[in-house]
Amino acid sequence: MTRSPAPHFSTKQRILDVAEALFAEHGFAGTSLRLVTSQAEVNLAAVNYHFGSKDNLITEVFRHRMDAMSQARLERLEHARKVPNVVLEEVLRAFIEPALALSLDRDGGGAFVRVLARAYAERNERLRTFLSDNYGHVLREFSRTLAHCLPALDKEALYWRLDFLAGALTYAMADFGLLRRDTHADEKAHCERAAAELVSFAAAGFRAG
Repeated sequence: MTRSPAPHFSTKQRILDVAEALFAEHGFAGTSLRLVTSQAEVNLAAVNYHFGSKDNLITEVFRHRMDAMSQARLERLEHARKVPNVVLEEVLRAFIEPALALSLDRDGGGAFVRVLARAYAERNERLRTFLSDNYGHVLREFSRTLAHCLPALDKEALYWRLDFLAGALTYAMADFGLLRRDTHADEKAHCERAAAELVSFAAAGFRAG
């Protein structure tokens, strides 16, 4: 029986999945389009058709994951804002938990976490601009709510601490820490413990004088 040709989105998704895994392993500079096309079993024309360039492919790998994570964060933040006295820990959970949940995503989430760590390590200004332009509003919403929770904290200090939180979260997501998860331990429980500890740590840091 002859199989029907795969729809366009399946080719695009295959390229994204392969590129994500290769970026995680080799970094952005170390991953050529030739390597992507070889691993994805497509020709260069397919990459150009769907993405146009390697830079666009990099940003689309991020958009594929960041859109969903950002929506989850904002939904959680909106829920935290509904109580009369917004609780700092609930705001922090809204920021931290959707990000850590990526590590539990069996459909390439772990690879993206490593890609995210690469983005911090490699100074890709085009990527940083893309992330700022497309997801900066998420940080601004959180900073506005954090400022409401911590009226005595000046704006500059708040942004310093939010920046430190983002770095610590990326570190935790990539599982670089000293506390390695036991191979027989429940992954979900480990992720929940990491989130709880980071929320507690961050809350103390934001409240510090």
